[in-house]
This record gives sequence, C-alpha cells and structure tokens, in this order.
Amino acid sequence: MKATTFENFDPYRLPSPCFVVDVAAVETNLQILHDVQQRSGARVLAALKAFSCWALGPLTGKYLSGTCASGLHEALLGREYYGGEVHVFSAAYTEADLAAILPIAHHVVFNSFGQWYRFRDMALAAREQRPELAFGLRINPEHSEGTVPLYDPCAPCSRLGIPLSQFEGQDLTGITGLHFHTLCEQDFPPLERTLNVVEKKFGHLLSGMDWINFGGGHHITRPDYQVDALVERVQVFARRHKVQVYLEPGEAIAIHTGVLVAEVLDTPWSGMPQAILDISATCHMPDTLEMPYRPDIFGADEPGEHPHLYRLGGMTCLAGDIIGDYSFPEPLAVGQRLMFDDMAHYTMVKTSTFNGVCLPAIALWDSRSGELKVIRQFGYQDFKMRLS
Repeated sequence: MKATTFENFDPYRLPSPCFVVDVAAVETNLQILHDVQQRSGARVLAALKAFSCWALGPLTGKYLSGTCASGLHEALLGREYYGGEVHVFSAAYTEADLAAILPIAHHVVFNSFGQWYRFRDMALAAREQRPELAFGLRINPEHSEGTVPLYDPCAPCSRLGIPLSQFEGQDLTGITGLHFHTLCEQDFPPLERTLNVVEKKFGHLLSGMDWINFGGGHHITRPDYQVDALVERVQVFARRHKVQVYLEPGEAIAIHTGVLVAEVLDTPWSGMPQAILDISATCHMPDTLEMPYRPDIFGADEPGEHPHLYRLGGMTCLAGDIIGDYSFPEPLAVGQRLMFDDMAHYTMVKTSTFNGVCLPAIALWDSRSGELKVIRQFGYQDFKMRLS
C-alpha cells in the first residue's frame, strides 16, 4: 500500500462514496518538492491537471513557486487560490480564452508556430502592459519514455509539441523559453535520457532562451526516486545553458495521500461472485479503464491470495464498468466499506455524472491530529447544472 497513513483510518466516519485526502501526507510531499526547489535552483509548479484540490491551495503555495494550467479555468483557479506564478499550456487556444489568460499568466506556452503567429501581436501587446509575461513553445523531442501509448506525448504523429524539423526557417522573435513533456509516473533515468536528447537536438536553440520547462510526470516524492541525481542534473543543465529550469509535477504532490471510500450495495452471483459498489470506474476512477490499471484496496489482494473472490463493479448501466477481481479474507457484506488506495490524483479532476451517478464527497483528514472535515458534498443540482 502506498497511502500508509490510512492503514488504521475508519471509513465509517464519512458519507459514502467519499474521496479522503490526508493533509499531513500532502504536506510531506510538498516539503520534498520544496527541498528539490531549494537545492537545485529549479522552480517547481503544481500541475493542476492532476490534483486541483483548491482547499489546499494556500498550503501548496507555501512550498512551491506557483501552478501550471492546461487552460483558462485552471489558470483562474491557480491565480485565485494558490498564488505564485501561473503558467499555461494548451494544445490550442481560442482567441477568447487567450484574451482572458494573458492578463493573469506569467508564462504562456504555444503548441505550434501556427498558433504563435496567429496570436503573436496580441501576446506581445499584452507583454507591453505586463513585462513579467513570457512566451514559450512546446517542443517534441520525439523520444518516447512512456509505456502506455495513450499517455505518451512523444508517440508517432503526436499532436503535442513541435518536432525539430518544423523549426527550420521559423521566426522566434518574442519567444524566451521552451517546454517539453515526455514522462508519466517515472523516476530520474527516463528524464536523464530525455535531457540528453533535448540537448542534442535543440541545444542550438537554448542559447537564445531564458528558461526551459521539463514538464511533468516526475515521481519525485516516491520513496525510491533518485532526488540527489535530479538536483545535480538540474544544476548542471541550468549552468550549461544559462536558463531558469521549471518542473511541474502533479501526481508527485498527491501520491500516497488519498483514498476513495466506497460501500458494498449488493453481492449477486453471475458466473462468479459479484459486488456492486456505490462508486463507478467510468465515473469516478476512469484511469482504471483508460490506462488501464488495477487500484489497490486495503485488506484485499490479487485473486487466489484469499478464499473469497469477487468481481467489483460500479452502479452504472455500462457493462464494462468493472474495477477488477479481488480476493478477501472474509465474505463481503452489504453495507461494508472498502477503501481504494492512492485515489487523490487523476480522480477528483476526472469525475463525471454519467447515468446521473452522484459524485463522491471530498474530505480532508489530518493524520497528525485526527481532524476530519467533509469539505464538499454533491447532489442533484450538480448533475442538473452540467446539462441543459
């Protein structure tokens, strides 16, 4: 189990379903990232696409340099609750969104020369009003480190980032930085290999830049991450190219920090024992279908480890709303609570109300003091107001 602070947590203290985030565990992760920031000289940003529990914005802002956003709404959230710098990258901007982003962002990164040329005059005019505003381009090193094609931004024909071949003859006037992203839940060696490729392919451009963003996907707060190697490589890169380095971890802020509490609603039999829960894979943890992966459950194991096997499924009508097969030491009972491990990142930010299924409540728990507070509950109006 990763979220070890929850080993003795009582899930019956809460409504079900409910996301529970341990504030102490989040702060531990933030302290590790702050240490990397202090020792390496990099500026570390919280990637809101992975974890945007804005109730913890002030705590995050205490340790990190700001936020990175994937569009206008995340940028507004970062500015309102987190403080520090606001960086924005989008695969493409609408004119209306960019007009709202330019007055609040510090870095705006474009995904193509077409977008940059289309909006360059507008962007440079905004910088006349706010000299701290900087513009960059996302590059595609064409170097894959991801193992799942769906999450590999450097897969063949990726729509994300500009390959080196497209830079020939282009005008970089007004561009002061570069951004790349190749990682997904990975440690330092994949970043090291990526940096070697970036320096080899794009090194001639770095001399004209003020900053470079190494993107996200860095599992810096994982216990076995090579933190000292990261710190040294950032220092070397920054000195060699005379640039400010940025890192934008998302998952690293929230790994080991949260669970999803669910309740058993029924235990029918159909070819094998089934358990229907008050949560849904497709609505509440879609990465279990998209990645795909099998989330851990406290007190459960792989099939065959314990005598009682169940296929856990959601309450929607989707036939594929299946979380997986798990074995338990004792038979499951209606009303029993289960805790899915490591459910803070890429869960709350991806929930939906398909089938009218209610969104899980959100609670903050502090494992140091035992304080527990439900900070958000959802109902019919939340479902209704997403429609018309």
